[in-house]
Amino acid sequence: MLRSTSLHRTLVAILAVVALAACGGTTRGSDAAEGDGGGGNERSANPDAEIQEGLKIAFLPKEIDNPYMTIMDEGGTTAVAETGGEGKAVGPSDASASSQVSYINTLIQQQQDAIVIAANDPNAVAPALKDAMSQDIAVVTVDSDAAKDARHVFVNQASAEEIALTQVELITKQIGGSGKIAILSATPNATNQNAWIAIMEEELKKPEYADIELVATVYGDDDDQKSFQEAQALLRSHPDLKGIVSPTTVGIAAAARYLSSSPYKGKVALTGLGTPNQMRQFVKNGTVTEFALWDPAELGYLAGYAAAALASGQISGAEGETFEAGKLGERTIGADGEVILGPPTVFDAENIDDYDF
Repeated sequence: MLRSTSLHRTLVAILAVVALAACGGTTRGSDAAEGDGGGGNERSANPDAEIQEGLKIAFLPKEIDNPYMTIMDEGGTTAVAETGGEGKAVGPSDASASSQVSYINTLIQQQQDAIVIAANDPNAVAPALKDAMSQDIAVVTVDSDAAKDARHVFVNQASAEEIALTQVELITKQIGGSGKIAILSATPNATNQNAWIAIMEEELKKPEYADIELVATVYGDDDDQKSFQEAQALLRSHPDLKGIVSPTTVGIAAAARYLSSSPYKGKVALTGLGTPNQMRQFVKNGTVTEFALWDPAELGYLAGYAAAALASGQISGAEGETFEAGKLGERTIGADGEVILGPPTVFDAENIDDYDF
């Protein structure tokens, strides 16, 4: 009888160890079982876990042919390669949320370990992203956020305040502190653009900006030709416009191209967010004096490491968690799962040749 009881206890102990080993790893599927029962949206974290090799991580930009997005996703796939994983960029040729949804569904079917997405619309992509999360796919948003319950981590360029206030400061200086200005944005539902615009609008209500009037906000849908036409239409509707702020790399380049060959060159200030390689010719020919941006390759690189850490179970997206991001060093997750790259850089004729992206 004692031998039977002892053998039973031994078998129970062995089975417990086997079960613990099966549940304690960082393979796909483990985190979903440890969530709140709501489809696996919550993930557990083990800071001592190693980054898994062979992770499949897909990057889904707003638009596959957007030069800024291309640079960002190249940075992301570089990071994934450094972790021993397989990264790829796929996406629509138009900046529409519905197109992104179909790609998300395909990536779910492919059983990617993580999806990194720059959302065109925060809510339109949410159901598909939640479906991905319910199937234990780590979801990271980068550059433009989705609904907070539809991703684990948001990798942001800089704080919304830093980006918005930098653009207000630049346009104020360039128009001499007074005059009419307009905003040429991307899509009407772009999360990041709308957050920056809202802050800019509030800032411009302050007494020190009493002589500046924001007369219009228009949208080029992150399409080069439409952005060009919107810039042209702004000057037709407001021939006394003093400045344009375009917080989108596609928009600022298109507006610069229009101004550079128009009678408004040197008379209408243009600033916003652009890459040095896009804007170099317009800075050197006097169309643009200053603009700002962060390094999109580093933004994608940070997102790639965040995705690998999530998929490996190192982090869950909770505030205060840390992870190593290669050459960018240790990063800490802030409130609402946000990780910030850093403040924007201002580019002008003196420093633009120091950058190549």
